[in-house]
Amino acid sequence: MKKQSVLIVSIVLLIACNQQKRNNPYFIEDAKKAIAESNIIYWKAFEKNDSTLFIERYAEDACIMPPNTPAMCGKTAAPTFYYVAYHQMGIRNGKFTTTEIFPGNEQYIIENGLFELRDSTAEVIDNGKYLVLWKKTSKGWQMYRDCFNSNTKIK
Repeated sequence: MKKQSVLIVSIVLLIACNQQKRNNPYFIEDAKKAIAESNIIYWKAFEKNDSTLFIERYAEDACIMPPNTPAMCGKTAAPTFYYVAYHQMGIRNGKFTTTEIFPGNEQYIIENGLFELRDSTAEVIDNGKYLVLWKKTSKGWQMYRDCFNSNTKIK
């Protein structure tokens, strides 16, 4: 009975410590800062036509889930998506506006926001909303699940 009590108390303390870290404003602020920096680099990839910058935003086991098409997952997801976005859609710049960050745990955090896509003349070609599940990896915070859709009506 005493061993069970010690185990229960240990589990409760472990959960409480994890909850405290999640709600720690420094943990959340560090994640927000890393996400904001990654989002800036994301668009620099399109400005410079540098797929490597883009690919490094995503975890190796990431899934990108664009509208009206199957999810792209794994190591080929980011390079494939970049190719389509840059060469077929003509995206050359854009903007992410983070509207909310939801703390998950030490390994995951959720970002909700709005996006804007621009072509080579800086004209807006689309806008919409997104939800990204970020994963803490050995390379820092990387996109793990990237889901988005357009606000533009389908013609």
